[in-house]
Amino acid sequence: MSPERLEAEVRRVARLSRLNLSESEVREFAPQLGRILDYVRQVEQIDTTGVAPLAHPVPLRDVVRDDVPHEPLSPDQALANAPEREGEFFKVPAVLDPGAGA
Repeated sequence: MSPERLEAEVRRVARLSRLNLSESEVREFAPQLGRILDYVRQVEQIDTTGVAPLAHPVPLRDVVRDDVPHEPLSPDQALANAPEREGEFFKVPAVLDPGAGA
């Protein structure tokens, strides 16, 4: 890709990313983008025939603990650190328009 085309591509990516790059930054990043695109072209040439697609490169295992039932917290325990409470409930500021009918 020509240097002018790479600079245009850097400007396009910057615009899509909402980045304001100076002209010196565009000139600095253009060769870097060129090397990245060359590497992508190289990876595209790898024969992946017979390679199954995968979602993750290494096997994952579930590391969460078993869900064991236990006694629930009492309302006083649950609300112990609440900044404000109203009876057995957390008191929070209203977030809906009072006239909205919700």
